[in-house]
Amino acid sequence: MSRFTFAILFAAAAALIDAQAQAPAHADEQRDAALYARIDAIFADYALDQHVPGLVYGIVADGKLVYVRGLGVQDLQTNRPVTPDSLFRIASMTKAFTALTLLKLRDDGRLQLDAPAETYVPEMKNWKYPTDDSPRIRVRDLLNHSAGLVTDDPWGDRQTPLPEAAFTQLLRGGVPFSNAPGVTMEYSNLGYALLGRIISNVSGRPFADTITSTLMRPLGMTSSGFVADAAPAERRAQGYHWADNAWTLEPTMAHGAFGAMGGVQTSAVDYAKWVGYLLSAWPPRDGADTGPVKRATVRELAQGSNFAQLRKRLGHSGADSCRQASAYGMGMNAAVDCELGLTLSHGGGYPGYGSHVLLLPDMGVGLFAFTNRSYSGSATPVWDAAMVLSKGGYLKRRATPVSSDVATAYRAAGNIYQQGDIAVAADQLAMNFLLDRDAAGWRRDLAGLKEKVGACDTASPLSAKGALAGEFVWRCEHGQVTGTLLLTPTLPPRIQTLDLQQKAP
Repeated sequence: MSRFTFAILFAAAAALIDAQAQAPAHADEQRDAALYARIDAIFADYALDQHVPGLVYGIVADGKLVYVRGLGVQDLQTNRPVTPDSLFRIASMTKAFTALTLLKLRDDGRLQLDAPAETYVPEMKNWKYPTDDSPRIRVRDLLNHSAGLVTDDPWGDRQTPLPEAAFTQLLRGGVPFSNAPGVTMEYSNLGYALLGRIISNVSGRPFADTITSTLMRPLGMTSSGFVADAAPAERRAQGYHWADNAWTLEPTMAHGAFGAMGGVQTSAVDYAKWVGYLLSAWPPRDGADTGPVKRATVRELAQGSNFAQLRKRLGHSGADSCRQASAYGMGMNAAVDCELGLTLSHGGGYPGYGSHVLLLPDMGVGLFAFTNRSYSGSATPVWDAAMVLSKGGYLKRRATPVSSDVATAYRAAGNIYQQGDIAVAADQLAMNFLLDRDAAGWRRDLAGLKEKVGACDTASPLSAKGALAGEFVWRCEHGQVTGTLLLTPTLPPRIQTLDLQQKAP
């Protein structure tokens, strides 16, 4: 073969390899475009059916805003279109900002979650509790909506502009209770307004300033804030109320004492930075923790009270989906879904606005939507969009890294199968292992399995289930073998269980 011919063949082979490498990426782009088109249709139908003047929605993946779309108009006077930079009030989606700022103050040693809230809000000390055996409200109870305060939608929304002095007078007079603290979860805007007062008193600055400097500015959310009118008018989405087949402009509510429960105004571009930051806290890992709040602290937003409930998945797939175990965390509803894994979500309903956010920490993906129609919470299209991504193969669970201990145990498991004898890994076994099944029994079991499936590729990938457990599938001559292994809570860890089974056809 001449050098010229060889060069041509080499170039052709290289081109083929390059084309094969690019093909999957191109296929993913085509898949994503098709999925985004379906999601566009979902939100377009929602806007039409719900009489929404304008909305914006976005998808965040791996820390980036990978897709964003505005529909309709910011205001009906100028018909200025909604863009990713349009500013919407996000109502109760504010609560996560309040909760994480408070947790940061806890990290800094400024307060304690299990301390009575009256430690930081003296006006609460004279409150009359509903029963003689009622415990004092803790800061944690306010975070988890388990303080016994009554559900106050939509009254609480209209308190946003309440002056701080008037809020102080309200607190001094006491409030009625719906339940004794600590016995059930009941959503309370007043409770999060109290958290705002705690932030102000502990930090020595107004809560809006503390939240902004703690979270928004470090994350580059330069267009976000609590004073809606401070933003340029041409960027603001005006809020509307729909009634009697007509839209009515909602007056802009000023910033005030209740802003910590629902007063934030933001854009899709800014909010995507917040979503990406929250998702970056998962999974737990080594490496630099650059903040503005520690990853472990961010993950506390998913930690709720013990008042869990079963609920249907939100959206149109809820009727035929698995039920979720749900509890209110800290500024987020935490639920475990059979397809989506851990979910953190929250809606926002407000005079003139509605919104929803859904985080999928196991997948590294978040979705959100803002609208400018009163209480048009967009949970249904957001969750429907998530299911489109799930069914379309877009969502991939983040793999748990395989620890060195599990990797060592996995190699031992492969050696055990190949040699047909547990004794070859005696130094890797925990003290219980041969007490639960003796060596002779293991030899018989291994021989019987080998007779069915033959030799196996015991170097197949292992899926970690934490740092001390794993599961795997071996491809063999006459079938497949599924296996699990679990290590002991000792140093060094040892194999306490190993299970090998022929995979059912």
